[in-house]
Amino acid sequence: MEYSKLISVTGLGGLFEMITSKTDGAIVRSLEDKSTKFVSSRMHTFSHLESIEIYTVRDNVNLVDIFKAMEASSESLPSEKDAAAIKAYFLNVYPDMDFDRVYASDMKKMVKWFAVLKKNDVEIKLREFAEEEETTVEAAAPAPVEEVVAETAAPKKKAKKKTTEE
Repeated sequence: MEYSKLISVTGLGGLFEMITSKTDGAIVRSLEDKSTKFVSSRMHTFSHLESIEIYTVRDNVNLVDIFKAMEASSESLPSEKDAAAIKAYFLNVYPDMDFDRVYASDMKKMVKWFAVLKKNDVEIKLREFAEEEETTVEAAAPAPVEEVVAETAAPKKKAKKKTTEE
């Protein structure tokens, strides 16, 4: 399971793996109970975990950075029900977080999601776009200049249209 395929769906708790998308929604699989279902995009919005950013006192950081700090920390995860313990946990794990703009409910989600990711052995990393861009650029590269010059230097002769005279 790839981190890049994981999404959060508004109105539904937990994390989901996007199996396939359709014009009117997506087929998703829950990471918690492994159930598969169709979710309509008319009633729900999807947020890829890769696109979620967290407010800090400096620049915003990607959620991956927070998860990596949580992974590197020796502290145990706090109870999801104790908001004060969760805030104290993040003060130790990621002190640059802007606690005025990151709500307790957001921190609670991060703790829940991290536990689900660890339970499912998901490797927490962003996709590497640099490799994809290089192969796309090479595939779309224009023809060498010599070939273009050769084609324009030798004009093609027009075929004369035969007309039948009576």
